[in-house]
Amino acid sequence: MQPQALQLRDIHLPDSMGWWPPAIGWWLLLILIPLCCWLIVWLYKRITRKTAVKTAKKLLIVLKQNRDLSDMDRLTQLSELIRRVAISQSPRAETASLTGQAWLNYLDSSVKGTPFSQGEGQVLADAHFQKAALTDLEMTAVTQLCETWLKTQK
Repeated sequence: MQPQALQLRDIHLPDSMGWWPPAIGWWLLLILIPLCCWLIVWLYKRITRKTAVKTAKKLLIVLKQNRDLSDMDRLTQLSELIRRVAISQSPRAETASLTGQAWLNYLDSSVKGTPFSQGEGQVLADAHFQKAALTDLEMTAVTQLCETWLKTQK
């Protein structure tokens, strides 16, 4: 018996793989990486905003309880506190340059009515420059108004 020659063909190699179209994993990475970056930035902003409002509420309580301050000093610190919260809540370029009536209108935009531009909140715009001190009743009303404004911030 003679061995018969088998008619075998040589090994057939597959075509080399091209780079396009990428596999599904690359498409997922292309979508997930920017999405995760956006989520991290959004969470950071959300956490810092809440922290600014919480800190401002604590500072307002300390400010209300501090009896060593004069009414003008208390009003100055109250105004600074409100401005810091406003700057942390919205873009700095939008709020940092506001003064006078524009500042009061900005504060009115987040509360009902116009208590800052038409009511007792007017003293926040020009009380720093007046010689007459505020009465205790006016100071209490302004402090309550600022506390209400802080509660409306998100």
